[in-house]
Amino acid sequence: MLALKLTLVPLFLSLVSMSGKWWGPAVAGWLAGLPVVTGPILLLLTLQHGAAFGAHAAVLSLAAILASEAFNFTYAWTCRRHAWPLALPASFAAWLAAASLLSRLPATPGAATAVALAAIAFGQSCLPRAQASGANAPLTRADLAGRACAGAALTWAVTSLSGTLGPAWSGLFAVFPLLGSVLAVSSHRAHGPAFVIRLLRGMVLGRFSFVAFCLTLVGLLPRMPVGTAFASAAVLSIIVQAAVRQIAGLRPATATAAD
Repeated sequence: MLALKLTLVPLFLSLVSMSGKWWGPAVAGWLAGLPVVTGPILLLLTLQHGAAFGAHAAVLSLAAILASEAFNFTYAWTCRRHAWPLALPASFAAWLAAASLLSRLPATPGAATAVALAAIAFGQSCLPRAQASGANAPLTRADLAGRACAGAALTWAVTSLSGTLGPAWSGLFAVFPLLGSVLAVSSHRAHGPAFVIRLLRGMVLGRFSFVAFCLTLVGLLPRMPVGTAFASAAVLSIIVQAAVRQIAGLRPATATAAD
């Protein structure tokens, strides 16, 4: 599991980074919605503490979409006028404030689903819009290596802390914006704020697959083997992600925006 934590997220970060170069920020943000960070963390927590703990953590992970959208909202609006050293801590503060509120709310699947859907609607309505992707800079091997290392370090730190905090905060930290923070900062530096805004707006569409993943875990973990529950959740999240792409009409950006 340690090898999974230290390799899966860096590999996915590299994939999403290259997808932003190939197909544009909207598609990259959509791909970032898949639960490749939260999934391994919830799996580890379930294996360590049991199915009931994992299901409870999945409920809080579902509600934590609100905290993720608070991060995205703050970064998207702040980056329009300020560089990442100001935008990133402001966004982390917004995430922590939202997570603290969520930790006090009833941890029921119905309430968590309502919070998650409200957060998605908020993200769709309130994030700023950007028509152009901004001036692009080359994505070097050093950039990719830096993103991968940052993703591995953040994943290891969050996973190491989460198991000692109980299911509520474990579930919330499972949705700590690892991909969001690394991608936002690196894209902000390389491509400018317009690219970041389109990336973060793309992430909102990816939330539906995350909802499907968490709700499947909540329903199946008490009734099925852990491996079956997680495999079913992963398959359903991919199906939902593909359906959302078809409905939203997401297409690769033009060469001007993607190169």
